[in-house]
Amino acid sequence: MVSTVNKTESEHVNSAQPMAEHSELSLGERLGRLHRLWRMVADGELAPLGLTHSRWTALWKLYRIGQDVSQKHLAEALEIELASLMRTLGQLEQQGLVIRHCCEHDKRVRRVALTEAGLAVLDQMEAKIIRVRAELLSGVSLEMQAQFEQTLNQISHNAAARLEATATKAQE
Repeated sequence: MVSTVNKTESEHVNSAQPMAEHSELSLGERLGRLHRLWRMVADGELAPLGLTHSRWTALWKLYRIGQDVSQKHLAEALEIELASLMRTLGQLEQQGLVIRHCCEHDKRVRRVALTEAGLAVLDQMEAKIIRVRAELLSGVSLEMQAQFEQTLNQISHNAAARLEATATKAQE
């Protein structure tokens, strides 16, 4: 079997599996691997604070979207099921990092907010995440970072448009 690693683009055009197929697959795999590696480094850095991945991402998202939001809104922002979030919020509540209460206007709705202790942990988290980010981006220029971010935004936009189009077709 001939290795396709060093083939030129014109050689791939004539092969059974074009270069585009290989590069698209490897790009997706590499993005997935990068995500997993980054997450593992961040999780390791935040573990001494008593935070699992699900806990620190819930805290971070709550901080970013604003205080005193509905659990449903937080779950949607995290792109997870509400049932999955409930356990995490219970753990964060036991740690004293969040509080949950009923909405004044609709008793069926439970709202969640950060406590003072939660805000203090967020300060520690932020310092650790900034340090991890700087370490992981070492050797990557600001220009490269900006281009990478633009590329990720375009790919995300394309994927969202594709999903929306598929959902629209399914409704017809």
